[in-house]
Amino acid sequence: MSRVFPESVDVAIVGSGPTGAAYARILSERAPAAIVAMFEAGPVLTDPPGMHVKNIADPVARVAAQRKSEGIRPHTDSADDGTYADPAKRVVRPGTHLLPDGYRQPGEDGIPGLAMSTNVGGMGAHWTSACPRPGGAERIAFVSDLDELLDEAERLLAVDRHPFEDAPYADVVRERLSAEFDHGRPEERRIRPMPMAVRRRPDGTLAWSGSDVVFGDVTRRNPDFALFADAQVRRVLVRDGRAVGVLVRDRLDGTEHEVRARFVVVAADAVRTPQLLYASGVRPPALGRYLNDQPQQVFAVRLRDLDHTPEGEHDPRRDAVIVEQSGVSWVPYTDEEPFHGQVMQLDASPIPLVGEDEPAPGTVVGLGWFCAKDLQESDRIVFDDDAADDYGMPKPNIHYTLTARDRESLTCARDAILRAARALGGFIDDEPLVLTAGASLHYQGTTRMGAVNDGTSVCGPSCEVWGVAGLYVAGNNVIPTPIACNPTLTSVALAVHGARDIAARLSSEADDGAGITAAMPRS
Repeated sequence: MSRVFPESVDVAIVGSGPTGAAYARILSERAPAAIVAMFEAGPVLTDPPGMHVKNIADPVARVAAQRKSEGIRPHTDSADDGTYADPAKRVVRPGTHLLPDGYRQPGEDGIPGLAMSTNVGGMGAHWTSACPRPGGAERIAFVSDLDELLDEAERLLAVDRHPFEDAPYADVVRERLSAEFDHGRPEERRIRPMPMAVRRRPDGTLAWSGSDVVFGDVTRRNPDFALFADAQVRRVLVRDGRAVGVLVRDRLDGTEHEVRARFVVVAADAVRTPQLLYASGVRPPALGRYLNDQPQQVFAVRLRDLDHTPEGEHDPRRDAVIVEQSGVSWVPYTDEEPFHGQVMQLDASPIPLVGEDEPAPGTVVGLGWFCAKDLQESDRIVFDDDAADDYGMPKPNIHYTLTARDRESLTCARDAILRAARALGGFIDDEPLVLTAGASLHYQGTTRMGAVNDGTSVCGPSCEVWGVAGLYVAGNNVIPTPIACNPTLTSVALAVHGARDIAARLSSEADDGAGITAAMPRS
């Protein structure tokens, strides 16, 4: 942490979520002499910075941290403050804040649930930590080393491919789902535990990965890395077709500072990354376009026909205490079934079960199906030069419609979720519920990657923006495919690719004698 803004750095990173943290980590490992500054518009929530709020043991402190993440208009209850009531009654999760308006245009579906987090760690302080790998059409064909990059992303996020295998009745859930879905699938796309960015501490408690895990000790110990919280980057400075720095507003005192940089990485989420490029005059044709929000539906069932332990014997599964994400199983995407299933066992029914005993832990199962969006250029964010958002940036307006193919996909996903429900047991809900658009929080595509500069992408395979040397973009917004699975692992993998490219260029420039002469001030 620092409050003395540097005059110049080698790399300026905008945003402290998992992908911004991945750039800092890879640069600390591969270019340890590089001077790196990270700027985050939101506050620090935890020590170490960027920790997942689920790791805050005190519930009052956890709520306070969530509230601090909710931007200008916080809404989560805290011990001392009231609740911010959204008059539109749109669903918003603790730790996130909705786009106040502009989320739907007349005659369009829009994305009413579009939300973001503003804090050190970004959405990585609040996410579910699911890290499935893309398959089939989800994969980016022109990234030849994608699997190695995904391996590296798993390392940075500390992913466990087999978490909670001893969760109550997880074996029953997977056996029943496998019997229903595995026929004809390749081995790697069959039912399995959901890979999760979580680890179990020696005392048995869980630790969820946030940006703090991605930073790692190598970044925290790097004397040439500094993180600036409450520091909003308002412009990327571009001269003669090259990024040369950033303009930063100190949100604590309102002062502005120019920071020169040889490379700039914008990792500010799928709304604010294209917004910052737009405000900086970097406006390639695809900027803000191909917006992808995964249509999502949910359902709940109760496991039936379970083997009962003989009377008097102890069944540890009945007494197990599980958390919200315990026993998560994964129904992978395939091109034949273009959706992704996330199956979570709960410790209690989400609705009262009239006339029945309280279910044993793990016997109530929540089903969530995410669909691949039919990508179209017209799904986009348009920025208004004449109106500002809460942070003084060009106001975003969302244009978004579901196509006939999307509605067909939702119908097919409904059929699949009902198949899963029948395989598992008895229905709790009457019908699967299609969630409000935006509920997935998995927005993608607004600065998408492309193999060539043909006007349909914002950056190339190395994540460098077309036509602006030294400017890189990161986040779920870089993903160009109709991905249905949780996107964080993929976006971190692409960030690794971009960070390696910068590290190699820094090394090459150092060999040529180039470099910044002004060192970063420290405090």
